[in-house]
Amino acid sequence: MAEQNFVDFVRICCRSGSGGSGSVHFYRDKLNAKGGPDGGDGGRGGHIILEGNRNVWTLLSLKFRKHIIAGDGESGSGKKSHGADGKDITLQVPLGTVVRDANAMALEGEITQHGERLVITPGGRGGRGNFHFRNAVNQSPRYAQPGDAGLEEWKVLELKVLADVGLVGFPNAGKSTLLAALSAARPEIADYPFTTLVPNLGIVAGRDNQSFVMADIPGIIEGAHRGKGLGTRFLRHIERNASLLFLVPGDAEDIRNQYRILLEELEKYNPELLDKPRILAISKADLLDAELEKWLSAELPAEIPCLFISAVTGYGIEALKDIIWNQISSSIRDRDAREPLEMAKQPLLIPFREFTPNQGPAAARGHREDDFLVWNEWDDSVTPPSDDFPDDEYP
Repeated sequence: MAEQNFVDFVRICCRSGSGGSGSVHFYRDKLNAKGGPDGGDGGRGGHIILEGNRNVWTLLSLKFRKHIIAGDGESGSGKKSHGADGKDITLQVPLGTVVRDANAMALEGEITQHGERLVITPGGRGGRGNFHFRNAVNQSPRYAQPGDAGLEEWKVLELKVLADVGLVGFPNAGKSTLLAALSAARPEIADYPFTTLVPNLGIVAGRDNQSFVMADIPGIIEGAHRGKGLGTRFLRHIERNASLLFLVPGDAEDIRNQYRILLEELEKYNPELLDKPRILAISKADLLDAELEKWLSAELPAEIPCLFISAVTGYGIEALKDIIWNQISSSIRDRDAREPLEMAKQPLLIPFREFTPNQGPAAARGHREDDFLVWNEWDDSVTPPSDDFPDDEYP
């Protein structure tokens, strides 16, 4: 994945459609000069919808599309005809996308499954026609409801990479080299710090035709939670990994101390990261002899699996893959049980929002101002207007 094509943070303006107004209409034909009310309802405004797509990896499609505008609902008409709903706008996003309000940065939803659909900006409700307001006392209502106005909101979309195991380590610890050795991914590899500037994903083949996804996270340094190095920009990608593989080079001055620093940075960023299963791998083992490897083994933490590996010679690679698979196999089985290969589209969950009725001129909705009154029944403080016609006579 090219660096310039990886986009994990966008800010967009979402404008949902306004609902159509209800119709004030009375039935007329050659046999009925003064028929009853038959005004239809207005259509609802279009929604702004996010849909998860496993074939999309970044938010690149939204980087230069700052304004998302849905269609307005059509007004109702005679013969109880319902106005057409406004056109919905569906945005395809990668799995792991988080939606926040741009002002308060409050979490509003998350896409984690293929085919999952989430309404982030609902359209306005359509108004009801005068057919709904007829009764024995008021037989000729000359009013209808206006449609609700749509919403215009700024949203922030963040991508948190979904992977089975994430590589955590200092710059030049050998993370990209290990990913290239285990998978078909070809990340940039060089002998200077921060060679990896964006997360890289690779599919690692295991035993018995099993596989898992490994993520190469850009290097972490001491003070990253305060903004040092690449800061917290990529720490969020670790939150969605089922397991964490800590990588410390064998030529480090103090392996145990580097592992402690990495743990502290994760804890200060998000304490829940320490609840994830962990593995410690000592890379560049081809630089160590058997005696030095034995001496270093005594200094490694005993509470987690530890092993020496070399991505160049392949030393310890198969053992590492077995340890990773045994650690994440239970979570993968649970995930596959929850997410079938072809998942049907889920019903839309529309959040409750306060709407303001449309106040535009009636002419803009296809009626003349003097044709009828528009009653805002959404507001309980407003009472419906009275009719000037007798109850037993239609206009």
